[in-house]
Amino acid sequence: MTTGGEPVGASKPETLPVLAPCYGLAILRLTLGTLFVWVFFENLGKGLYTPAGYQHLILDYVQRGLAPAIWKDVMRFMAGHTAVFAPLQAAAEISLGALLLAGAATRLVALAAFGFLASLWVSEWGTAWIWELLVPMLVALVLALSAAGRTWGVDARLARRFPHIPIW
Repeated sequence: MTTGGEPVGASKPETLPVLAPCYGLAILRLTLGTLFVWVFFENLGKGLYTPAGYQHLILDYVQRGLAPAIWKDVMRFMAGHTAVFAPLQAAAEISLGALLLAGAATRLVALAAFGFLASLWVSEWGTAWIWELLVPMLVALVLALSAAGRTWGVDARLARRFPHIPIW
């Protein structure tokens, strides 16, 4: 005998609970934020935010990398102005990390992180494993297209207070 198409006494298979997408996005946001903070302290310890350390790194990308010639020209310019660009990169990395961890202005910050990671990805062509920055870059793009800061983040409060502003 069947009821509703199933044999009487048949048990339904156990199903795993489904996590709401907002939690998955928040976990990705926290992971990417942690990556930026971690890299900041790692690079700080290596001396890569000093003018000499930064210049050495950038010129290594220029010499060994496969980036387009125009991008190598940009990197050479940066290597020639390390007193400006080394602290700018340090500030960018720690700020992106802290803002992602806080979930503050997440869409804008994630878009900036995407651009920053894309520039690093192109700079490292031929010197690093291609997926090393491509995956975090794509995570940043997904976060920029979503409302990842509305879960476990400052953006939740901002979205309630200013619902007409689409950056939360």
